[in-house]
Amino acid sequence: MPSPGDAPYVWIPMSDGVCLSTRLYLPEGDDGPWPVLLEALPYRKDDLTASYASEYRRLRDEGRFAVARVDLRGTGASEGFAEDEYPAQEQADLSEVIAWLAAAPWSNGKVGMYGTSYSGFNSLQLAAERPPGLAAVIAIYASDDRYTDDVHYMGGALKAVDLVDYVLYMAAMVALPPTPALAGEKWRDVWAERVDRTEPWLLRWLEQQWDGPYWRHGSLRQRDENGEWVGYDRIDVPTMIVAGWADGYRNNSFRTFERLPRGRELLVGPWAHMSPGSSLPGPHIDLVPEMIRFFDTWLRDSPPAVAPSPVRVFLRRPTDPAPDLAQHRGEWRADVTWPPADAHEVVLHGPPGRQDVLAVRGDVGSTAWISCAGALPWGQPTDQRPDEGMSLVYDWPARDDELVIAGHPRLTVTLRSDVPVAFLAAKLCNVFPDGRSQLVTRGFLNLCHRRSSLAPEPLVPGEPVTVTVELEATAWIYEVGHRIRLDLAGADWPNSWPPPEPVTLTVDTGSLELALPTLHREVDRERAEPAPVFTPARAERDDHSAGAVPTVWRIEHDVLGRRTSAVIDHGSRYPGEHGAAVAEHYHGEVAVSTTDPGDASAHATARYEIAWPEATVSSEAHLELRSDRDAFEVTVELDVHDGEELLRSRRWYRHIPRRLQ
Repeated sequence: MPSPGDAPYVWIPMSDGVCLSTRLYLPEGDDGPWPVLLEALPYRKDDLTASYASEYRRLRDEGRFAVARVDLRGTGASEGFAEDEYPAQEQADLSEVIAWLAAAPWSNGKVGMYGTSYSGFNSLQLAAERPPGLAAVIAIYASDDRYTDDVHYMGGALKAVDLVDYVLYMAAMVALPPTPALAGEKWRDVWAERVDRTEPWLLRWLEQQWDGPYWRHGSLRQRDENGEWVGYDRIDVPTMIVAGWADGYRNNSFRTFERLPRGRELLVGPWAHMSPGSSLPGPHIDLVPEMIRFFDTWLRDSPPAVAPSPVRVFLRRPTDPAPDLAQHRGEWRADVTWPPADAHEVVLHGPPGRQDVLAVRGDVGSTAWISCAGALPWGQPTDQRPDEGMSLVYDWPARDDELVIAGHPRLTVTLRSDVPVAFLAAKLCNVFPDGRSQLVTRGFLNLCHRRSSLAPEPLVPGEPVTVTVELEATAWIYEVGHRIRLDLAGADWPNSWPPPEPVTLTVDTGSLELALPTLHREVDRERAEPAPVFTPARAERDDHSAGAVPTVWRIEHDVLGRRTSAVIDHGSRYPGEHGAAVAEHYHGEVAVSTTDPGDASAHATARYEIAWPEATVSSEAHLELRSDRDAFEVTVELDVHDGEELLRSRRWYRHIPRRLQ
């Protein structure tokens, strides 16, 4: 039995003989056995995410939980090979890990699974698998739908700027060696085989352009035979959802909470894809006490003295838009359930009798930047007016009272396209009295997916179609004197890849309906839940944002070349476990022609270097992707070095037809 308090390493054996490297954080003292908390990630616990250990220690010391951090198969120090994100083998492995943890002599038999992003995804996936021993989960910034609410596709179109971030850097990260101090003297042999047997995941993602079994695997949301969204009843353990209005996985909030069983909680703040204790923007809270209280309730059967409201949502107010916005104005609201009793719908109509024509530019959208903000350069939307000059814009009169919206706004409109493949980007904005336009939420639809993403259909040029676009979940207060604005465009670049050829859209304005999910501003104070109170944020774990490489985020216009580019560059240096010194560097550029949106490109480099006492190693991945009307041309190159020696150099090329993309 590992001794408590010193965070020992153990190997958890799988049924096929592969062992997963695990670090245990066991409480000191004799008050065990303890409930166990599990986080399982591919992001290398001993170096790239060694700073996460501060959270595990807090959960151990303040919550008196045993905590296990696992490197997934083929990543970090674990054995095996990482064939893809969220493969069936991963769920099978984690079911075995949960059984091992539940049976450990220091365990009380109840395991709680939690995590942010990837480990939030697999927490929901395992909850749906219902392995014995799993008693509760907390999913932080996690999606219930891998196809349309992740970094791969949005509304049926390829994500663009994400290609130069996670989509590429996982090719370099998975090619790093196991930790020598844990893997032993054969670590170089294991490393070489790992590189030889691993193909960049992004190649398969580019080939899987339509929804289907590949994307439904690992997605909590499923479609039944009638096309209705179901699948949430697969979860039968208490579940807490934590989401952020600036995060890309915000849709896994209201719609998931509504369908979960007993013990459900929803906490949504203004946050980006960062810790609620340090996010741009705040206000900030300390999430650890919330986690401890939730897991105490369900893993120890000890309800808190004062139970919080099941729904706690931050209602944002208009705030001067800025790419590095530090604090968002707003207020917290608590409810017992969702939708609350005072929910209703307000429908706004477009101006009648017009046919508005829009010649689509492929570079419209840069003021909204990216749908999943995080640490810079993945910042906040700026003033939307530059993009609105190239969009169709519809305003409604300034408010003479406050309007509170919370949920998914919905746009219905009839339009025509002059080509078979066209996109519709919708942005709901808040217009200040002085004219500034702030993004509230967005929606996007590849119009070929208007009926289904399983079997998309081309448009008939010139033929009117009526489409409905569900905008992403939001919570916002329109203040007195502020206007509601809807922007329509045919691109949302660089967030999404532009359409394959020049396109003109014609909108029947009289058909336009914007449905806003609305709450009564004045509620029955005798029945109202008290405003939530949170523990103030404390010093956060190092997120490596203060790096050695200056952060770059630029939009560049080649006027004579008629091309617009988005450029990023950033990196950092930090220590890891076992004497590791880590350096990471990312550079990327996405670009599009201003006259032919089909002419678009992305190129990027992601590099990791780890210096251990035993050796210095590096892994560098390069992406070159170009498109025309008909296809994507993709090249990925991978170079791994052992010191100055080139260990492996690999190259992959794909010609991938655009399938109504």
